[in-house]
Amino acid sequence: MPELPEVETVRRGLNAATCHREIVGVEVLLDHTIAAPDSLEDFASGLEGQSIAYWHRRGKYLLAQLGDDPALETLQPTPHGWLGVHLRMTGQLLWCRRDDELQRHTRVRLFYQGEGERDRELRFVDTRTFGRLWWVPPDTHPATVVTALLSLGPEPFSQDCSTDYLAEILKNRRKPIKTALLDQTIIAGVGNIYADETLFLSRIHPTRLSCELSRDDLDRLRGNLVRVLDKAIEAGGTTLRDFRSVEGTNGNYGGTAWVYNRGGEPCRDCGTAIERLKLSGRSSYFCPNCQPDIR
Repeated sequence: MPELPEVETVRRGLNAATCHREIVGVEVLLDHTIAAPDSLEDFASGLEGQSIAYWHRRGKYLLAQLGDDPALETLQPTPHGWLGVHLRMTGQLLWCRRDDELQRHTRVRLFYQGEGERDRELRFVDTRTFGRLWWVPPDTHPATVVTALLSLGPEPFSQDCSTDYLAEILKNRRKPIKTALLDQTIIAGVGNIYADETLFLSRIHPTRLSCELSRDDLDRLRGNLVRVLDKAIEAGGTTLRDFRSVEGTNGNYGGTAWVYNRGGEPCRDCGTAIERLKLSGRSSYFCPNCQPDIR
């Protein structure tokens, strides 16, 4: 599933490509891709004739502010509404020419009039069909339609995601820290790849109980999480199977990962073989030397 760096990479590409262009048509090729409204006709009519002022990201969600008003700093009701997107496991938003060959798993198409060039379109392509789109009507808060937004924790880069915050929210949690990092109600946007990378740099074993981490542990964890996410965004994210940028290019972070998906390979710091274990059904990669199990 695309994580914060992949979604942020897509957001930046969308802002460069799609903003302030009129959507002249909408085609839904798979009905259940549209999570709201119930009527596909309402979804299409809500977008046709609109432009996108700015794409926002909240956790792993993309939210397009409709209209030509200045970009907002926070999610709030607007006179033109919103378009929400969650890529889930295999979703892609691709900026294409209208006459480009249609990708096999294209689910939704937003058509744009060309300006001195061939007509363009934004395609939502999704092999596994778990991705979803929402149209949020005018004067409606996005979280009342995309309800999962209500339960998201703070963004990793925000001041709200402080060492004090982590100490307070984790102090009574007897769950492994790796599992806690994947909990979107604790921190929004972190997934399997960057949780493993953060724990490696922080020298914390993935099975350490959250409530047993010291303040120094949490301070390192927070700083390394920001460091890892920054590096991954700079690299355009990680492509394992399906992730592509808006232009269709792969992310490059995976080639420099410290531990993720490197089971059996030597640790880049000490040379010890990277190990893999399962936590809550998810693979976790770690170095047994650099991240000793001290329980």
